[in-house]
Amino acid sequence: MASLLSVQCISSLRKSGSVINLRTVALGVNKRNYSSKKASSTEYLHESVVPSMHYQKSLPRLPIPKLEDTIRRYLAAQRPLLDDDQFRATEKLAQDFQSSVGKQLHEELIAQDKNNKHTSYISGPWFDMYLSARDSVVLNFNPFMSFNPDPQTQYNDQLVRATNMVCSAVRFMKTLRAGLLEPEVFHLNPAKSDTDGFKKLIRWVPSSLSWYGAYMVNAYPLDMSQYFRLFNSTRIPKRGRDELFTDEKGRHLLVMRKGNIYAFDIVDRDGNLVKPAEIQSHLKYILSDPTPAPAFPVGVLTSENRDVWAGLRDKLSAAGNAENLQLVDSALFCLCLDDESMRDHIHISHNMLHGDGCNRWYDKSFSIILTKDGQAAINFEHSWGDGVAVLRFQNEIFKDTTEQPLVHPGSAAAAVDSASAVHRLQFKLDSELEAGIKKAKENFDSAVSKLTIDAMEFKRGGKEQLKKSKLSPDAISQLAFQMGFLRQYGETVATYESCSTAAFKHGRTETIRPATIHTKQCSHAFVCQPGQHSVEQLRGMLNECSKYHGQLTKEAAMGQGFDRHLFALRYLANSKGQALHSLYTDPAYAAINHNILSTSTLTSPAVSLGGFAPVVPDGFGVGYGVHDDWIGCNVSSYPARNVHEFLQCVHKSLEDIFTVLEGKPLS
Repeated sequence: MASLLSVQCISSLRKSGSVINLRTVALGVNKRNYSSKKASSTEYLHESVVPSMHYQKSLPRLPIPKLEDTIRRYLAAQRPLLDDDQFRATEKLAQDFQSSVGKQLHEELIAQDKNNKHTSYISGPWFDMYLSARDSVVLNFNPFMSFNPDPQTQYNDQLVRATNMVCSAVRFMKTLRAGLLEPEVFHLNPAKSDTDGFKKLIRWVPSSLSWYGAYMVNAYPLDMSQYFRLFNSTRIPKRGRDELFTDEKGRHLLVMRKGNIYAFDIVDRDGNLVKPAEIQSHLKYILSDPTPAPAFPVGVLTSENRDVWAGLRDKLSAAGNAENLQLVDSALFCLCLDDESMRDHIHISHNMLHGDGCNRWYDKSFSIILTKDGQAAINFEHSWGDGVAVLRFQNEIFKDTTEQPLVHPGSAAAAVDSASAVHRLQFKLDSELEAGIKKAKENFDSAVSKLTIDAMEFKRGGKEQLKKSKLSPDAISQLAFQMGFLRQYGETVATYESCSTAAFKHGRTETIRPATIHTKQCSHAFVCQPGQHSVEQLRGMLNECSKYHGQLTKEAAMGQGFDRHLFALRYLANSKGQALHSLYTDPAYAAINHNILSTSTLTSPAVSLGGFAPVVPDGFGVGYGVHDDWIGCNVSSYPARNVHEFLQCVHKSLEDIFTVLEGKPLS
């Protein structure tokens, strides 16, 4: 049930129905100019006129859909996945649920929601789902997003880029904590709402009403409740259910190199950024430290099964390492300095998604990874948030490091005593812990050896041409995955596209179900009967798919999907110790939640590519981006599927779609 990244669907509220999405993001990157005014000092990124959390109090609450709507949407999503007999059986179970147990559970959920107006109905159960999962966070949960290179190539030097990213990260943290970070707002009419005049006015509107003021000018403030977990935060393994830990007093950075772990302060006692030249000096010291890689790197334990890691962590503490663990957990964030250079995009994807297991602390809320040749990415732990905060952070860091870098190629590192400022953590290990580390590394190697990643670029057209044809770029991408899978495997399967519900207080995500009766019919026409339909008929099918996908996206962004509602009702039944209704034990329910195609899209000026592993052993993890004149896919699979062939089939599907859009028949 790993909703790895998540979609940015807020933009689907635009008339065109086009989508910007990352399987957990709510960011109209291209529609917003964050900074109100440039900050006057090196301490802040900018100084927003409107306080960061100004809209939080008045955000609308996540609606609970009507039960009949949920059942109708559930059955519509099941229709393309089942034959007539299976569908009739599932329909009967769903209708029985709606008129019996489901009705009672729904009423209880509404009553519970009324008593908890400070949050959303999905927030608690969703945290619980993530934190109770016992699988390793590596591959199963943590995604990555890689940075574009700095346009000024000399700034991609590992030391220079690492120093600038650390400094910008501290500036972001300070801007956020001072309430000076521009609030996250999706502007549908930026000429009206993204202006100094509007901001000066709205800042005087009380927090309890401010959302309505923004809404009046077609601007949608987004939930920022996850942001505080960005820094000084770690997921702590516990038996049965993990815990999230945050200690805002931590002033140090965690650095990993060759599996060795270091810490040094990047914020001074007065709360100011340590001089950039000193940070550079400390990082240079770490990069030239001759200490060999440890035979038993402790970081690999964070890749273990959560119960196993919980037991070993208790033993680590008991063996005299509690202070070291406290330093790791309270660090602002983790910087991983890799000694390897990257060969290509595929190598980058593997390195940033999982690496070698030794030079990572996967439990930190996020890690910035920097390779020897200056390739950078963020790998983040998923339970605390859906990437909304992470993508905002990544965009701001990229903008700041490229536009206002604090150190430069040839900058002299400060003449400071890095040897005493930098603390290398030394762990006391007994034979049991050493055996645990060895086993964790074996398990890690075995898991990642099964993962294949491949990428594809379709250069014949992209967003511009699709919009000219009045088609949703996201809908056409999703249709190409349906066609590709049908061409390769001859069937239509459960597909997941996650959509952010950050337009609501404590919203998380909702699922868009891109496999529909329309995509199934259209895919069959293109793949199985290419000569039997006129160009006009095929074009009509594309329109139908686009229109319906746009509707699903809009519903999901407004909290009107079916997945989270059914999940919350099941969670409620479980929490009462109630036997589950047969809707939940129906093989069709298991099948629709066994997401063979798990998809997520993202385009941002800061991000080169994003990726994640499949969420089921026989699935694909599909990261994609629709650019102005090309479409890119970064896809992962395990041995049960052939990712290379899948991408060939997707490419062929896009070729066929664009051929039809050009008014030519399929050959």
